[in-house]
Amino acid sequence: MTTILTHGAHDTAAADLGPHAPKPTALTPALTEGSLTVWEGGTNDRISTGLWECTPGDFTAVREGYTEICTILSGRVTIEVAGADPEEFGPGDVMVMPSGWAGTWRVHEPLRKHYTTIQD
Repeated sequence: MTTILTHGAHDTAAADLGPHAPKPTALTPALTEGSLTVWEGGTNDRISTGLWECTPGDFTAVREGYTEICTILSGRVTIEVAGADPEEFGPGDVMVMPSGWAGTWRVHEPLRKHYTTIQD
């Protein structure tokens, strides 16, 4: 029998995600992000899960070739997608951005989320 280990992150609100770096798609100067991968794998290494955070401001995002499912752990964000009403998310909220999704994130206060990405 093969042992398969459990992978986890404890105290996700205080977990050290390492140094922040400038967000490449930032619309707001000095917006930064940091992340910590908790696990990668699955069939053909298609799944990744971890923690991510960013400072307040606006940035664009595209989910091309993968779907992202995330739970907001702290902070607030308004997501804007062309042709749809803006939607606000906060602690405890779950959102799914299917492959092909594109929009703008308007981060109102420091934001931290747990994410899982699944490659197409």
